[in-house]
Amino acid sequence: MSSSVGFPSLDALIDATDAHAHGVKVVMATDLLALAVLKPPGELGADIVVGSAQRFGVPMGYGGPHAAFLATSQEYKRMMPGRIIGVSMDSTGKPALRMAMQTREQHIRRDKATSNICTAQALLANMAAMYAVYHGPEGLKAIADRVHGLAGTFALGLKKLGTVTVQELPFFDTVKVNCDDAQAIADAAYKNEMNLRILDSNTVTVSFDETTTLEDVDKLFNVFACGKPVTFSAESLAPEVHSAIPSGLVRESPYLTHQIFNSYHTEHELLRYLHRLQAKDLSLCHSMIPLGSCTMKLNATVEMMPVTWPSFSDIHPFAPLEQTQGYQEMFNNLGELLCTITGFDSMSLQPNAGAAGEYAGLMVIRAYHIARGDSHRNVCIIPVSAHGTNPASAAMCGMKIVPVGTDAKGNINIEELRKAAEAHKDNLSALMVTYPSTHGVYEEGIDEICKIIHDNGGQVYMDGANMNAQVGLTSPGSIGADVCHLNLHKTFCIPHGGGGPGMGPIGVKKHLAPFLPSHPVVATGGIPAPEEAQPLGTISAAPWGSALILPISYSYIAMMGSKGLTCFKDSHPECKLYGETVRESLSYSFPRC
Repeated sequence: MSSSVGFPSLDALIDATDAHAHGVKVVMATDLLALAVLKPPGELGADIVVGSAQRFGVPMGYGGPHAAFLATSQEYKRMMPGRIIGVSMDSTGKPALRMAMQTREQHIRRDKATSNICTAQALLANMAAMYAVYHGPEGLKAIADRVHGLAGTFALGLKKLGTVTVQELPFFDTVKVNCDDAQAIADAAYKNEMNLRILDSNTVTVSFDETTTLEDVDKLFNVFACGKPVTFSAESLAPEVHSAIPSGLVRESPYLTHQIFNSYHTEHELLRYLHRLQAKDLSLCHSMIPLGSCTMKLNATVEMMPVTWPSFSDIHPFAPLEQTQGYQEMFNNLGELLCTITGFDSMSLQPNAGAAGEYAGLMVIRAYHIARGDSHRNVCIIPVSAHGTNPASAAMCGMKIVPVGTDAKGNINIEELRKAAEAHKDNLSALMVTYPSTHGVYEEGIDEICKIIHDNGGQVYMDGANMNAQVGLTSPGSIGADVCHLNLHKTFCIPHGGGGPGMGPIGVKKHLAPFLPSHPVVATGGIPAPEEAQPLGTISAAPWGSALILPISYSYIAMMGSKGLTCFKDSHPECKLYGETVRESLSYSFPRC
């Protein structure tokens, strides 16, 4: 069942006006499906709106990948991060799409950037958009009405049963119920293959979505009847159900009025529309893809198949652990494999983008310094050649950025770095470095660079963007890095999808392992788990980030094995991961080269 949707109060509009009068900005979290029937946040006076597009045809996937959204009033549109596409006119007067911000925001502003956003969930955004195109405004409203109707039918049935109390709150898809023993109700539901959310010892909530049926509601009636006979069915109650949405919050304004959302409402029409769109994009069907060397270009079908399996795709992110043993086994195996490949001692699978991995890695370093009583260490040294997300990430972590230059060949100027590290040795927190460099060069002084930082009390954060060039030949851990994020969508075969989905797990040395992120609902931490944990907090909304796409990288690594992952094995037969195979069980693997 889906995530629940809460309501603003009836005084939301007044509250927003009052907030604005006192110089306070209003941010509202919302749900796209609910907005088919609810008054939109913009009409309630919100300045910024955030939420997830998962409800628009995207699987739960044990937490992701899902496309989030952020919308603002006109006042803040120029402050939005990332790339914004607008409609303009070309030189001949024809409509044209124009990139309003012509490069990533952090490349322009760097250490003054308001965001380090890099990978966006473009593929998932397209899926959600096509869901809206297929159903159109009328279809979406019908789905929303049905979801609300199922919730209303459930609430009405509980009132007729009289065994529990339905809280008299307005709702869209989630009903809050008071009972004598919440755990007993949840256990009874569990036996009927349904998970309920326990709020406290006497309160549970039940959520409904597009996949819920009348038969599911009947099962719930039997659970909440507590042995009492149920003399009615959900279908018989349906005609008596009335909307629980307050009249002041009912949507009256039109939405999705563009022709595209009112044209393609059959499978064949949508298929042809999608085919016309994809024919405009460059792909392997047309040519070699001229992108950076860090990027994987081909994704084998066998790697992609598990993403479609219901046992992976249909799992709620907070499902009980005993229902997700397959996922847990994969997490542990993948974490151990990535540790072996990178030379690190522990791995966190929570960050769900490269930029999120940068932020998580720096926050781990920050937590490490704080735990040692060195909270004053806030200086981050970053080469001017670094990727734009590096200074943006450091700025988001509250660090003071000290840039260092490069030499005539584009390599880091080691003497300038040495002087900077020594000048800031009392406050040095970290160095952010990319290896091989952004210029594609294996900088020979990388080990000296790491030693300089360590000698002056800092930690080395290595950007994993160019990890492809390290796999099987060397590793961040052996070079001297303390933490490194891995772009699984670059090095380990997850499709880029026009910008995402991505995953950015971070690997760390043993002394940083206790500080890896956890989660307040489902405890995670590092893989393997450290002896003691002092997690920095939470990086992603879901415990294991975009878990659904992890089988892609796991399948790729398992099938390639040690020899296959080492690209240059034919010319360098002695090259192995630390002189040994990744895992004995991978001895059957096929070589890549």
